[in-house]
Amino acid sequence: MTIESYSQEKLPFNDLSKAESNVINNKGTETPFTGKYVNNKEKGTYICKKCGAALYYSSDKFESDCGWPSFDDEIKGAVKRTPDADGIRTEITCTACGAHLGHVFTGERFTSKNIRHCVNSVSLDFVPEILEPGRFGSAIFAGGCFWGVEYYLQKEPGILSVTSGYTGGHVKNPSYKEVCTGKTGHAEAVKITYDPRKTSYEKLLRLFMEIHDPTQIGGQGPDIGDQYRSEIFYLNDSQKAIAENNISILKAKGYKVATKVTKASEFYDAEKYHQDYYFNNGKLPYCHGYTKRF
Repeated sequence: MTIESYSQEKLPFNDLSKAESNVINNKGTETPFTGKYVNNKEKGTYICKKCGAALYYSSDKFESDCGWPSFDDEIKGAVKRTPDADGIRTEITCTACGAHLGHVFTGERFTSKNIRHCVNSVSLDFVPEILEPGRFGSAIFAGGCFWGVEYYLQKEPGILSVTSGYTGGHVKNPSYKEVCTGKTGHAEAVKITYDPRKTSYEKLLRLFMEIHDPTQIGGQGPDIGDQYRSEIFYLNDSQKAIAENNISILKAKGYKVATKVTKASEFYDAEKYHQDYYFNNGKLPYCHGYTKRF
């Protein structure tokens, strides 16, 4: 069985920023020691930024001090090797979509496997779960305090991971305190990784529209401020079309939907204490709940 054949939902490739495309499509290289995953030590799975294919497990990541994330093994069948035209180095790409990852080296004796996959952080996304081989979908939604959105979405079958964070703003690496001022342009949002064999983007989007009030402008429940706005951040044209179609359905039913549909930009993980918030403190969301709309 190939990686592609796992998916029931036809997963399109994610749109890339100019910087991402320069590396992933044009085989560029990010500046050493600048990538977000160079020093990441969390347990989980690294997936392809372009297509969502599982590529590496955190257990195979090691410190090489080379300036890029290093792995001494890949998920079986996920990475393709191709000698460079000059015959000096060997390029590594995503088997599922051909995305450029970096290069592989042998004989350096960093680990007992004596191999190093030198990978650009920009070519990767990280999921704090151990995933099976295959392709996985992503979605980004904002609908008020991310604690409540995270709580309800984590309960849905097929969802593998929900990460609270900030997106849609103009400040790099914002803190919670900065976002709360409403001056950074960011929304409190969640980034979802899901198994397309068990659910679909449309199903998750509809659930999102039912666990918050998409008609409220400038906040959600008692939380008022632009950072609590309702917004769908699409990762590709397919997600945009699904979002716009479902909003049209709700408007036809009489709902005055205020939810914006916006092209996704960089997503910044929120501080550790925001993750799994309600599951850790035993409380329940105060401004989210189910309302049947579809």
